[in-house]
Amino acid sequence: MRKTLIATTIASALLLSACSSESTKETTQETAAQVQDINASNVLFKPSPLQYMAPEFDKFGTTEYEAAFDAGIAQHNAEILAIANNPAPATFENTLVEMELAGELLNRASAAFYNLSGLISNDEYQRIDKKMAPVFSAHSDDIYLNGALFKRVQTVYDNKDKLSAEDQRLVDFYYKQFVKAGAKLNDAEKAKMREINAELAKLSTEFSQNVLKSFKEDVILVTDKSKLAGLSEGEIAGLAAAAKKAGKDGYMITLVNTTQQPILASLENRELREQIFKASTNRAAKTNGPIIIKETNLRAQKAELLGFKDWASYVMTSRMAQTTDNVYGILDDLAPKAVEKAKAEAQAIQKVINDSGENFELKPWDWSFYAEKVRAEKYDLDPALVKPYFEMQSVIHNGLFFAMEKLYGITFKERKDLPVYHDDVMAFEVFNADGSAIGLFYMDPYAREGKRGGAWMSAYVSQSGLKGTKPVIYNAQNIPKPAEGEPTLMTFDEVSTMFHEFGHAAHGLFSDVKYPSLAGTATARDFVEFPSQAHEDWMIEPTVLANYAKHYKTGEPIPQALLDKVLESQKFNQGFGTTEYLAAALLDMEWHSFGSDKKITDVQQFESDALKAHGIDYYPVPPRYKSNYFSHTFAGGYSAGYYAYLWTEVFAADAFAHMENNGGLTRENGDKFRKEILSKGNSRDLMQSYIEFRGQKPTTDALLKRRGLVD
Repeated sequence: MRKTLIATTIASALLLSACSSESTKETTQETAAQVQDINASNVLFKPSPLQYMAPEFDKFGTTEYEAAFDAGIAQHNAEILAIANNPAPATFENTLVEMELAGELLNRASAAFYNLSGLISNDEYQRIDKKMAPVFSAHSDDIYLNGALFKRVQTVYDNKDKLSAEDQRLVDFYYKQFVKAGAKLNDAEKAKMREINAELAKLSTEFSQNVLKSFKEDVILVTDKSKLAGLSEGEIAGLAAAAKKAGKDGYMITLVNTTQQPILASLENRELREQIFKASTNRAAKTNGPIIIKETNLRAQKAELLGFKDWASYVMTSRMAQTTDNVYGILDDLAPKAVEKAKAEAQAIQKVINDSGENFELKPWDWSFYAEKVRAEKYDLDPALVKPYFEMQSVIHNGLFFAMEKLYGITFKERKDLPVYHDDVMAFEVFNADGSAIGLFYMDPYAREGKRGGAWMSAYVSQSGLKGTKPVIYNAQNIPKPAEGEPTLMTFDEVSTMFHEFGHAAHGLFSDVKYPSLAGTATARDFVEFPSQAHEDWMIEPTVLANYAKHYKTGEPIPQALLDKVLESQKFNQGFGTTEYLAAALLDMEWHSFGSDKKITDVQQFESDALKAHGIDYYPVPPRYKSNYFSHTFAGGYSAGYYAYLWTEVFAADAFAHMENNGGLTRENGDKFRKEILSKGNSRDLMQSYIEFRGQKPTTDALLKRRGLVD
């Protein structure tokens, strides 16, 4: 299970807009005149002249965005107004196709801004983000609450039977979007909806910025080097470099986005471990606590306006799970199994603590450190001996790219001639086996100030047969950057994350659909993680491992005995991993399973009660994300959707087991997965896509084995 926050661009969310019924001709002429007056030096106003319309990162910055947004919204309004007020009878072509083609300037500027604001954010990015959030919310409402436009969509929807399957899929998509946004509400209800949406946009932005601020402010400064015992000299040097860069003396430890911090597995000093853990769990609590209470209440109000009992029920209308009962069913079914296994793991850890002569009860900040000792004892495995075999450039070129060539026949050519937004970023052109071009792929691997936590994929340009565009995709991770001149040695989990994120990238790169709204990863939340999770296990395929897992100094392959220990140990601590995930997923659901009349005053008490209600309140294993920094649900589009990682892991485990049983790493398997899953996007029923690939619906058998919950 990857801790991924998949980032989707505003360009895909703000597909449309509409305005009042003024003269279409006057508005169009006025907008055209405005656009002509735009400063020609702002490259965002024109499609990029670079290959694949790759962004000209070296020619724009924060000073260009606001002008592009203003002009883009005005231009988009005019285009949508022309569609809404078209005197000709509504047809698929003059309504939905035209809507797909509208808003190019706004989409281009939004894609640039909202991708880069998560990659190189600063005070100016945050100012613009805060300013534009309510503007974009109103812009989106202007479409979906426009009666004339919805009437045309309704007409097309009522007469869709003669359209092709993909065209019908687009019609269904738009119709549901309009209805879910409130198109059928009366005027008073629409006004209320606008107020709620504007406030939600504001709160979501504030939540996200508070979390980003916490990465900068909630750091742990260590002045006594002896407290860092357990870390390598290289790791200590990295902490010293981080402190120096921040203008501080000593060694600076920064937090990652999850509750448990990776550094806790190595630090011997228990007092420092406790300090780091508590800093992690308490971050942004004061600033984001009130936001959570307001946000969940507003979401409940919005759901009720649309006729749903709570936000989770509203969300399920566009999910594969369909009902909240189905979600709670799978989470509650696994919870006791996970907690039981976690408690067994805790007993083994407590024994190690006791045997070491220590006299304390296992606490959350002890788990990772002593779990590593249990792992080392059980598997005779020292993680420090593993990392030298996972040097980053070898992982990328000899591991990831090698596996993708074997599976799909694709190749990668580095494009150093293309501009990038940071020196750490690598650009690659991707080709099919026959030499035809697929698109561009950017890799941004390192953590840095201004970059949000986690790992994710997104697009600057989405594939579209209608527009004739090829995909421009990127992956981002937060691997600690070593000191100058030192190699980047990755952990097993970081390698797995890299393969996972490229699964998302493949979903975007291999997209082969007509309409941008249905392209690539624009699928249901509880499907989009399936292709990424299905790619994780290729990292441990024997042919792939043999090609990249080599010692960075000697070039010797990883010893089979060491490799066997690494692979066997991956089922270790799965009680902990499953429990912390389920706790977060259940928290997310509980925050969205009540009506607007419920009054919550204490976020921490709500968390405690929610976990206890599901029997997953096991203190040594806290939720992977506590509410105050749970960006997935309060800022990242996964509200009542974090369960999706487990839901899709059922598909991923089943699919990978099927491929393993049918030849493993072969072009036949890869080509079929590409054809039936990756290329289809949301252009057909998602379960049908899986059945076309697998021949049946998935079962949970492979998942339970994968997580070590059954023998």
